[in-house]
Order: sequence, then C-alpha cells, then structure tokens
Amino acid sequence: MKHFSLASDAIDLAGLHASLQHPGSGGFCAFEGWVRNSNEGRAVNGLEYEAYAELALAEGERIVEEAIARYGINAAHCMHRTGNLAIGDLAVWIGVSSAHRDEAFRACRYIIDEIKHRLPIWKKEHYVEGDTAWVACAHTHREHEHEPHHRHDHAHEPVASFVPDYSRQTRLREVGEAGQAKLAAARVLVIGAGGLGCPVLTYLAGAGVGTLGIVDGDRLDASNLHRQTLYDARDIGERKVDLAARRIAALNPAVAVHPYAEPLHVGNIVDVFGQYDLVVECTDDLGSRYLSNDAAILTGTPLILASVYQYEGQLQVVTAKPGDPCLRCLWPQEPAAGVAGSCIESGVLGPVPGVLGSMQAIEALKLLLDLPRPADHALVLINLLDGTSQRLPIDAAQGCAMHGGCVEAARAGLSHVHDARDVELAFVDLDDAMVAGYALVDVREAEEIAAQPLNAPSQWMPSALIGERATELVKGPVLLVCAYGRRSGVAARMLRGQGMLNIHSLAGGVAALIPQRDRVAG
Repeated sequence: MKHFSLASDAIDLAGLHASLQHPGSGGFCAFEGWVRNSNEGRAVNGLEYEAYAELALAEGERIVEEAIARYGINAAHCMHRTGNLAIGDLAVWIGVSSAHRDEAFRACRYIIDEIKHRLPIWKKEHYVEGDTAWVACAHTHREHEHEPHHRHDHAHEPVASFVPDYSRQTRLREVGEAGQAKLAAARVLVIGAGGLGCPVLTYLAGAGVGTLGIVDGDRLDASNLHRQTLYDARDIGERKVDLAARRIAALNPAVAVHPYAEPLHVGNIVDVFGQYDLVVECTDDLGSRYLSNDAAILTGTPLILASVYQYEGQLQVVTAKPGDPCLRCLWPQEPAAGVAGSCIESGVLGPVPGVLGSMQAIEALKLLLDLPRPADHALVLINLLDGTSQRLPIDAAQGCAMHGGCVEAARAGLSHVHDARDVELAFVDLDDAMVAGYALVDVREAEEIAAQPLNAPSQWMPSALIGERATELVKGPVLLVCAYGRRSGVAARMLRGQGMLNIHSLAGGVAALIPQRDRVAG
C-alpha cells in the first residue's frame, strides 16, 4: 500500500486504521481535518479541492517516507480528499503507528505541516452569500520543536490559485506560444544544486521547463550560503536536492521535479540521460564531468558544462551530434587528483558561479528553443576581474578523432570507470572501516580537517601530494578519505594504476558518515 493517496469519495477510516497495524507498535497518533462552516469571519457552506494529482502523489509519498526515516516509525499514511466537500466532511486524515507515542506525535505533526506547504493542492471556498474564492492551503507557522535543521519557508509558499505568467517571455518573437509549449514539454537534468546549479534551476523553472531532474547527494553547509542562493541559514543540514525541489515547487508549481539523492554512476547514468532532452552539469567534480560527457555522447543528449576557478570560469556546450567535439576532444584523460582545485581548496567569490550558472541556463534555453547559437565550437573563458572573455575554438578533426572518434572515446571512458568501481567502499562510520582492517588516510586540506576532524587514527596526506608521496603510505589495506569521496576516488584510481591494488576510497566521503550522535546503539 502507498503511504499517500488522494480520494474523490469518503475516506474509509476502518481500512486506513487496519493498514497501520504493526506488532511492534505501542503508540498510534491520528490527525483529522474536517470542513468547518466559517473561515476568517465568512460563512462557508462547502469546499472544493483541486490537485495536480501526479505531482501531489509523488511529493506526498516523499513527505511520508521522510517522516518514517526521520522518526523511525513503523507505519504511516496520509489521505487527502479532492473534489467537492460539505460541512463536516473529513478532508484530510493522517495516521502514524510507532513503538512509542512521542515518535508518533512528532511524525504526525511533521506530515501535517509538510503537506500544508509542499503539495500542489488548492482549496476553493463556497460562501453562503453565493460567491467563491481560492484560498491558500498553508496556514501553519509553527516550527518543528527540537529540530534545528527543519524549517517552513512560508515566504516562498505557492499561491493557491497561481497560474504561471510567461507573457514577458512569449513576447519575444523567437519564443512566442509555440516556444513556450516546447519548454513545457522539455525534460532537463541538472547535475549539482550548488553555486552553478542554483541559477540554472531557478531560471529553467521560471522559464517553464516542464520537467527538471536534480542530482545532488550533499547536505547544505554554512560555507555554501554565500553563493548558493536558493537556500538560507535555516536550511543548514538538509539535503540540497530536497531543498531545491521545494523552492522550485514554490517558484513554479507547474514544473515537475524528479530528485536524485545519490550521484549518478557508470551503472545508471546512460539510462538516466536517455530520459532527458538536455543535461546541465553543475558540479565541481572533474570525474562527474567526464562521466557526463561520455554518457551524453553515447545517448546523443546535449550537455552544457561549466567550471569555476576563483574569479574565472569556463563554459562548453557539447551538442552530442556526430562530428561535433566533446570534452575529451580538449582533454582526452581526466586529470590526476589535485590538478584542478575545488571551491573548498581554491576559494570562490560568490557571484562567479552565479554568472557561469546563468550562462549555462541561457545556453540551455537556446538549445530548447532552437535560438541562434555560434556556428563554431569553442570553449568560452570568462575573467570576471577584468571583464574579458575569449573563445578557444575546438577542432573536431583533432582530439577524439585521433582515437577513433568521440563515441569510441566515450565507450573507453565508461569502461575505465566501470573497471575502477571496486575502488569505492561504503561504511556508515570509520570504526567499521578500522575493524575491517583498513588504515585511514585523510587526503583533505588542513583547514578542512580543522573544521571537521575525523576523530579516528589516520595518516594525513593531501590529495595534491599523494602521487609523489605514495611510498609513505602505511602498508596493508588503505582507505582514502576526503569530504565527498571525489578527490579520494581519483587518488585511489591513480595509485591502483601504479600497482597499489590495496587502496580504496570511502564512498561519499566524510559527508556520508553517520555522526556519533545519530547512531543507534546495538
């Protein structure tokens, strides 16, 4: 049985109660929302609920699953009515069963509050004097108690009767109603919801792109806020993919959002790319860019790449058309760990990724709308200190063409990644890794370690130096650790290429570890 459902007829309470029976449950909590006869001083004789069913069912299911994971409850279900309801009718029912009553209370409250401001369900009130009005469904303003990482973003809640207005956009001769229809039918995947991804997601959602996929496995950190403008301080600790999905729903409820909370990998990226018309790569991870390039070439999916280094940026459009160049035409092989620094290592001024992300968004819209683009294929270099830009032409007759073409290079690239998949090992905490016999080597920078120490015996060797200092590594099985598993993964593959086959990388890095306070004893 699904955790969330919509009903056009009366709710079957007995059936819902029975569905939550669980032998391990000692507490049961239910919420019932009835239609009352007045609202804000006006007499009401009935209500009408209208839902964007597909999106409401998906988001409602996600909300209840979040509550189950967050509070460790045994079972939960939410039922929301649609259509016309009379005074006294049951409009919303939420039930939760758990081992203890406290978890049941808190989970029920979480579900109530979240469905109020996240679901595309609108309410029309029928007044006794004969007129009607659509009213907002979100009225709760209370924060979740004892939960510093959860918040309600009422400033960005969607207006109940909101209909997107694209008039400023459709007035453009090259767009018009036909172009707007193209955008509504388009499916775009955005990989990364950080400094580049925030403006990309905002502008594509605002433009009315019908479906947006969001890939991001990270949680919001305080150090992200100076450049990642979709979020604010009350969001710290939450998953970016969830936050971004909420903001898009608030900005444009007509956009369907498909979140991917885990990074794409060689085993699924080709299948995922095949579901979209266009991909925008917005990470600071070279491995992700090369993986995306190869998947784009093999699926024929246009790809827009951007990268940032301090005050500069690069932009490349991979059309994925036969004969057009790709990322590997410029740089055939992924650079070794430490060659290209991330924002963590090199620093970044907030507006720089904002500018490059905005450029990615305009390139995406140009492709989707068939707007004019430069005939040449070039890498665009932007220097935001002196305000200059230049285009470096990419010769399709060189690069991959020297090695069988882009398709062959992409196949070889994915094959290499597949061969290296056993490099990554997943552990919920470092104690498990040490019990399994692995020596820990921290490849982060000194300031990262100071901000978030491992609190476990480890050897320190920055990723930029690991190649030349490989002989200093401890003997036996080694687990390399970095912030998100990217630098450690590249370093592990490099060392394995040198014959050190006992080297592994912690999948997901420090971000994937369960903090001590969150572990359950036993």
